[in-house]
Amino acid sequence: MSVASRSLKEQYRPVRRKIKYIITLYCLHLMKTNMTTATLLVVLCSFHVASGVIHTHQYYFTATSGIPNFPEFVVVGVVDGQQCVQYDSFTKRLVPKEWMANKGDSDHWNWQTGIAYGHEAVFKVDIRDLTSRFNQTEGVHTWQRMYGCRWDDESNAVETFDQYGYDGEDFISLDLKNLRYIASNQKAVLTKNKWDNGRSDLDRWKHFYFQYCIECMKKYLQDGSSILERTVSPEVTLFQKDSGVVCHSTGFYPDGVVITWKRDGKDLHEDVDVGETLPNEDGTFQKRAELTVSPDERKKGQFTCEVEHRSGKPIVKTLIVEDGKNLVGIIIGCVITAPVVIGVVVAIVIMKKKGYNKASRKEPSVVTAEHEE
Repeated sequence: MSVASRSLKEQYRPVRRKIKYIITLYCLHLMKTNMTTATLLVVLCSFHVASGVIHTHQYYFTATSGIPNFPEFVVVGVVDGQQCVQYDSFTKRLVPKEWMANKGDSDHWNWQTGIAYGHEAVFKVDIRDLTSRFNQTEGVHTWQRMYGCRWDDESNAVETFDQYGYDGEDFISLDLKNLRYIASNQKAVLTKNKWDNGRSDLDRWKHFYFQYCIECMKKYLQDGSSILERTVSPEVTLFQKDSGVVCHSTGFYPDGVVITWKRDGKDLHEDVDVGETLPNEDGTFQKRAELTVSPDERKKGQFTCEVEHRSGKPIVKTLIVEDGKNLVGIIIGCVITAPVVIGVVVAIVIMKKKGYNKASRKEPSVVTAEHEE
């Protein structure tokens, strides 16, 4: 592998980790509408909700083939981790969330619908061409795009991202600084050469990212301040597994949370597996940290889990071990409960995988792309 390829891989590794971050949510949406196909799908796409003064505005496009009763094309728009708009090839309409719908006139949403409809046509041609090029005329295939911008409201710095994936793997990305595309693998070279020749399109995307994307983000941040600027404290539960103890934090917003296991007041780093931050269907988030420790070892010290979130004081739970009984957690910290009234954040990247289970705020059992129980 070349130095340039390694550099690119390292650059996007955090992005690929965060792509797992909003998991199962479109399936949740479909399950609510009794679409049985959803039980066969795992959603892997999302993006990092910016913490502090970093804000994000991104869109997810997904074209699919070979999935009965599922939209062949879906668009989802997200601001700071909250879904703001959605479009699919069934409805042919771009639908804003309630907190967005009241802020824009019908002409604006009709215009946005036209843009989404145009992308639908392009993506359907793209996935048809790719499956033909790779001689994959049967089976399930996906063609995905994740793009958007980040804005620091203190330094005014702007970052952009634009990535494509085919069948769940990196395919091609836009290097906006040098106005060229970067092929993630040999299969994408033909696409890179073709797209690099579209200089006018590259200039247009540069204008889009550094002007329109940021302007829209600022407007959405202002319009949705009551949703995007709220804070909700986590609920913390300890529960036992065969190999250890899991500290499960759920129901918090925004997504930034730190979970620390301690033994006799000292931080534990070894034998601690901190999971990805995952979304709940109500727009809040959940995260877990598993401590590998034997039943006998649990009796030899005081084990505590500390959860820190911007909504208030740290929440601390102490592990109590009772012979023949399940684990019990005692809350030492202060938990402030706030009402949560938001919509489901939807992001789309579909893989051919079975075994989806709905994420829940109340149940500690969580199914992810990496942890299945």
